[in-house]
Amino acid sequence: MFQVDIHSTVLTAAIITGVAAVIALVIGIRHLFKSRNVPFYKKRHDRMVRGWRLIFLAVLLVPLTWVIMNYSEPVVYRFISPSPTATQTPTITITPSITLTPSITLTPTITDTPSITSTPSMPNEIADDFEAEVTPSPDAVFSVIIFSQSVDEMLQPIEPAAEFENPVGQLYGTFSYNNMSNGVQYSALWYRNGELVYYESSIWESGSGGYGYTDWDPPSDQWLPGNYEVQIFVGMEWKSSGFFTVIGEAPSPTATPTPTQTFTPSRTPTRTSTVTPSQTLWPTQTITITPTPTITRTSRPTPTE
Repeated sequence: MFQVDIHSTVLTAAIITGVAAVIALVIGIRHLFKSRNVPFYKKRHDRMVRGWRLIFLAVLLVPLTWVIMNYSEPVVYRFISPSPTATQTPTITITPSITLTPSITLTPTITDTPSITSTPSMPNEIADDFEAEVTPSPDAVFSVIIFSQSVDEMLQPIEPAAEFENPVGQLYGTFSYNNMSNGVQYSALWYRNGELVYYESSIWESGSGGYGYTDWDPPSDQWLPGNYEVQIFVGMEWKSSGFFTVIGEAPSPTATPTPTQTFTPSRTPTRTSTVTPSQTLWPTQTITITPTPTITRTSRPTPTE
């Protein structure tokens, strides 16, 4: 049986703490340098905090290593008295007389090659409707899709979940993105149990980096229970996926009364009586007497002397 004395144990512990201090220091410094290249404030801040924590841990491990090397062994000897190392007595080893060596080695002749790849692909019927003419950048990245029934003003999910109970209503799939180019084709495909139930595909106009979402608000009876997957594509290239589950039976569609044509009575004119002339009077000749003026002779005035 393998035995380790107290001195070897102390030395091993000191080496482990020393190596851990070096590793924590190196990783912490790498986190600080990499955080300078992160464009998003929250991610950059989280990485810097993680780096400083590792550096602080390394600073604590260095004096701990020194304490283990110098003080741990005397302290142990105060409670445990050293004892002579036991010498193992050799025992008789039985040597097998016959060793059976297999003479036939079975070589597999058939190798199972998977025929289906796990990388999502763009359906041809959707790709045929692409309108973008800008080539997508291979450096474009999307985060994992998070699902919720509402988002805030900063497009962050409110009460995200991976399981939703009917009635679901409108559902949002939020994500962050970077290195995108305006004018490329963006597509979001919604699957239920492997079957495409909804998709949106349009030209990207939301800038190179930030937060975004894809949403679906079908009629309540279309939220069938099952396992759902949402896939994000840029052009023909798959970028990210998200998964959620819907439980409970979908509500039955509400019956909508069909409008029937109602004839509106039109206004009926009121009959008015018409006076029918019973007799037409013919005009009779009327003789008008016109006085004829007579000429009256007027004498001239006689001049007076």
